[in-house]
Amino acid sequence: MNKVILMGRLTADPELRQTQSGISSCRFTVAVNRRIADKNTGERQADFISCTAWRQTAEFVSRYFKKGSMICVEGSLRTGSYTDRNHPDVTHYTTDVMVDNVEFTGSKAESQGNGSYAPQSNNNYNYQTPAAQAQPAANDNLSFGDLGDFEEIIGDEDVPF
Repeated sequence: MNKVILMGRLTADPELRQTQSGISSCRFTVAVNRRIADKNTGERQADFISCTAWRQTAEFVSRYFKKGSMICVEGSLRTGSYTDRNHPDVTHYTTDVMVDNVEFTGSKAESQGNGSYAPQSNNNYNYQTPAAQAQPAANDNLSFGDLGDFEEIIGDEDVPF
């Protein structure tokens, strides 16, 4: 199984590009703190992980995330290699995360403070590529029980927390 879940901050604004056939792609780097602090300095180190999103996910990331935004990324690892142009005998190896799903993980105030946009309904937003979204079965019968004990909340200002 090849599955990666990362949570960290964007190191720069995402770069949205399009292929010649019009497919959107977005590259960005996530700084992920390590769990254990350095024994000598007490500082927590971070890993800087390259990520690539495609199609609607790429457009979503480039539209709603900016440098410093907290993000949760789900995807798979991809490795690659290329030959150095200046030194044909040198091969470079790469490791990237191919993004399937992203989520907002910062607070609403934090998102608004750094200039990025976060929708206004709650703090945990989720976007999945259409292929990754679960489709309910056609014969699903959901039973909610008696909903009479609940009152309808029209806007965020009515939420008690």
